[in-house]
Amino acid sequence: MWTLHRRDDGGLLADLVVTGGDFPWLNAHLRPTEGFLEVRPLFAEELRLLDCIDQEVESWERAYDAIRSAVTLRYPKGQEVPEFLLHIDGDEAWWRWSDEPFDKEDS
Repeated sequence: MWTLHRRDDGGLLADLVVTGGDFPWLNAHLRPTEGFLEVRPLFAEELRLLDCIDQEVESWERAYDAIRSAVTLRYPKGQEVPEFLLHIDGDEAWWRWSDEPFDKEDS
C-alpha cells in the first residue's frame, strides 16, 4: 500500500490501495484520514485546472506546485517517492512516479 503524508510533519493523510493500472499510471482507492480534509481542496483545484490545461498551463502548474509543497507520496516500504504526478477525485487516485527527482532547470 502506498501512502500520502503531510510534507511539514510527515503525518499520514491517506492510504492508497492499488486497484490496477495502465503503465505508467497506477490506480488506487483512497482511504483518507481526517487530516486529508486539509489538502482535499488542493486536489479539487488541480483537477479543475487539468480539464482546461491547454488554456491555463501556468495556473495548473501553480496548483500542482501547491500540492507538492503540501504532501509527500511514499512507496509501500515507506521511502519517500522523489517525483510523482498524483490526481485525486473523490475516493479514487491515480499517479505516475519516478525514482529520480525532476529538475525544472534541466527542462
